[in-house]
Amino acid sequence: MLKKHAVLAGIIVSMLLLLIATVVYPGGSLVDKNTVGFHWSQNFISNLFAEKAINGAENTARMWADAGMVMLSASFAVFFVRFSKKIPNKGAAKVIKYLGAGNMLFNCLIATPLHDIMVVIASTLLLVSLFYITVFVMQTKLHLLKFACVVCMLLYYITMFLYGSTFRGPLPIMQKVTFLSSILLVLALEYFTTEADFAHIRRKRKLSDPGAISEKTTV
Repeated sequence: MLKKHAVLAGIIVSMLLLLIATVVYPGGSLVDKNTVGFHWSQNFISNLFAEKAINGAENTARMWADAGMVMLSASFAVFFVRFSKKIPNKGAAKVIKYLGAGNMLFNCLIATPLHDIMVVIASTLLLVSLFYITVFVMQTKLHLLKFACVVCMLLYYITMFLYGSTFRGPLPIMQKVTFLSSILLVLALEYFTTEADFAHIRRKRKLSDPGAISEKTTV
């Protein structure tokens, strides 16, 4: 039972740990260094991982945030490995499996002084994995998931654009919206897709293969 729901269980635990981190965060944001506590519209999730809070106090949230991020990364890694087994194309399945799961290592390193470069690497690898997943979902009859995949990718692109621009006002909110959308998408893909949803893609490839057709004709 636990193995079956490992992704869900891991995400729930990680969310609880991160919520505890927001509760015990001393305070301070880029808008106002003297604020008390974590403000969802002003603070970044990365503020929870710093050695010192922005207001200069010892960051009591760090331990909880680190544990939450490690748990979340592990849960996502399990998801990518599992989902890759549903994909009939071996090459695409390997991309989803290794880039998706491997990306979680860089995701953990976001909580280190290498934050900026790790954000770029982790986001790029995640977007590539999501792109491959979206391509295959688009070939199914899972219409709601098609919409969800596109929305999630658009949110990531917008957030990364804001991250690289000077217009960062909406970024704290967009970061959390994107964060939540990716979690919901992962859970939806985990529970509402099966290997059978993608099986017809393999059949289509076989029918479009000239070698396979000529072989059938010969027989």
